[in-house]
Amino acid sequence: MWRTLELPSSTTIDWNILREEKVFLYRRVADQQRAVLAVGVKAWVNAPLFDGSGNADDWYFAALTYESMQPGGASSVPNAEADASVWFVPQWVVEWKGDEVRLHTNGEHDAIAAAQAERVLGAMPPCPRASALTWQVRTNRTSYLQKVGVLLDHIQRGDIYEVNYCTERRALDPTFDPFCSFHRLLSASQAPFAGFYRNGDRFALCASPERFLAMKGRSMKGQPMKGTRKRSTDPQEDEWLANELAADPKERSENIMALDVMRNDLSRVAASRSVRVVDLCRVVNYAHVHQMISTVTAELSDEHTPLDALHAAFPMASMTGAPKTRAMQLIDEVEVGPRGLFSGTLGFFAPDGTGDFNVVIRTALFDASTGELSIRTGSAITALCEPEREWEECELKARSVIEALRYVE
Repeated sequence: MWRTLELPSSTTIDWNILREEKVFLYRRVADQQRAVLAVGVKAWVNAPLFDGSGNADDWYFAALTYESMQPGGASSVPNAEADASVWFVPQWVVEWKGDEVRLHTNGEHDAIAAAQAERVLGAMPPCPRASALTWQVRTNRTSYLQKVGVLLDHIQRGDIYEVNYCTERRALDPTFDPFCSFHRLLSASQAPFAGFYRNGDRFALCASPERFLAMKGRSMKGQPMKGTRKRSTDPQEDEWLANELAADPKERSENIMALDVMRNDLSRVAASRSVRVVDLCRVVNYAHVHQMISTVTAELSDEHTPLDALHAAFPMASMTGAPKTRAMQLIDEVEVGPRGLFSGTLGFFAPDGTGDFNVVIRTALFDASTGELSIRTGSAITALCEPEREWEECELKARSVIEALRYVE
């Protein structure tokens, strides 16, 4: 049984305290003024369990790769990538809700957990200046444009209407500090659905602006994001860019296609007539970019669980295409190597009936055993797209992460 203890109110986190922890997962849920930090592993599980009301019977946290839970035949990626997906019940959880901070423990190590949690709530000491990294693009501009041409041929033939094509860049730095780097990334981006994940030597530093799926009781909410413009330091130009994005027919069609895929996905587990679009093509302003977001809600049918909803909509519409299965097959053909955790999800189900899962984008993946870092970025290819602009969009998104990793307050 879980016990809940009140902790001192704090908005600061000292990530250094987690350096000795081999497994942890932090998730921010900014629109609920909420965040959760799961530390340690009480048990690795194949999947969460739910009671008769659809509430999780425990705290469950997950890091799910893009290759996991794919529709049959959609990918030829080796099983090792899908096996990298994990569900775990943590030893303890720190939960921020507004000004309140609580510690949830499993009762076995309450004193140790309380002492460690209070240390986590301290201020992060100054980090040394980050060194510049040399990033190597695995798909150069010429190759990218050639692959986009292949995808456009499929669109012209009617095989697909939209596909999310991603490129990767890598860097090597055995001295890279993921703890200071995530502090910089979060400080610079204030990403609403950020995540910080460690499993042994592997880290994910995630500044995601996109929610995949949220649950509250039997209510579901998905928020596909498509459409991007850079920010400007000039207020008038910045407003013009946001308005131009809102009116762009190509960006709106991308967003609506992703929205339609998610509506269809959720309808497979939703109660009859419960699927609703409550926000269409709204432009939201983030630190480095403007983004276009739509929101769809639904009620889970009595015969399904929240995990069924996750399975039905995964991988998310905004990172695949339409129709989804054929788009994923083409992604497998044109992209360099498996995506792994990129465009997968970091998230949780809580015993209070809530859950929140993000889209792993704007993310640096780091392997401490090799010193290798990876950043992937993508954009939607449609009949109306301009390939050169899609290349620039990938570059813009990558720069936003690279610059944030070196951010100095």
